[in-house]
Amino acid sequence: PPEVREQMREALGVNQPFLVRYFKWVNQFFVSEPLNLLEISLNNRFGTPENPITIGNSEERVRILSWATRSPVMDIIAERIPQTLWVVGLAYVFSIIIAIPIGVISAYKQYSIFDQLGSFISTIGFSIPTFFTGLLFIIIFSVKLGWFPSVYNTVHEVTDWESFVFQVKQIIMPVTVLAFFQAAQLNRFTRSAMLDNLNLDYVRTARSKGLSERVVVLVHVLRNSLIPVITLIALGIPGIFGGAIITEQIFRVNGLGQLLITAIQGADYPLVQTLTFMFAVLIVMFNLVADVLYGVLDPRIRYD
Repeated sequence: PPEVREQMREALGVNQPFLVRYFKWVNQFFVSEPLNLLEISLNNRFGTPENPITIGNSEERVRILSWATRSPVMDIIAERIPQTLWVVGLAYVFSIIIAIPIGVISAYKQYSIFDQLGSFISTIGFSIPTFFTGLLFIIIFSVKLGWFPSVYNTVHEVTDWESFVFQVKQIIMPVTVLAFFQAAQLNRFTRSAMLDNLNLDYVRTARSKGLSERVVVLVHVLRNSLIPVITLIALGIPGIFGGAIITEQIFRVNGLGQLLITAIQGADYPLVQTLTFMFAVLIVMFNLVADVLYGVLDPRIRYD
């Protein structure tokens, strides 16, 4: 009924002007939520249930609330962050560890069997979307072979050896799918950057000085080749916090990516707005980190 609809709009504050709603959200995000986080930190360290530490009038402090659950948005996000960091973060670390050495060796041994095989696998990994790889892994390793669970159990706790083995089993498929896709991108960038530097004058000069091939490649060439790769790595870190939306949906990982999709589908605008703003801040921040690392890797562009 129209009356109920109007009451709901009034309760949610949707009937207020856009600027009023926006600045309320800004105040909640930059003032209320940090104060609440500070209170929690102080109480965990110094407070007691009988004498809790409060900053200002905490009872009247208005927090960002989800329209769907009426729970504080930051509390919902804090519950999902560990799962995203555990799955997506681990996949990203593995992709870096795998991709950079393979890219270096492929460039150094250009047109060898190793290079051709690495380039072929990278092309496959870069071309096939994660939803296809994820479904393929589920069909082969979960349905047919029964080696790994097809659904990620978010509430599983590691208490003994058997629970640890189960945790490893359930994390293998989502981590492998993500690491395969991300490593393919990093490997292509690393190989291309290494090839651009291997035949430059400073490399020939280093070799003419009698430096070992290991020092020439790993110290001189690799350091300069990592400059474009650092950009890709730094810009990929916000994606860890954003979660791999498709992969989390396939394996039912209750991370930030799945949270964002659920919020969009449910028109939970406060949650969507908070998540997208946090992702935007992370992207800008790690762009700055990449610029600083440029100066570390290349003295020619070091900032004074």
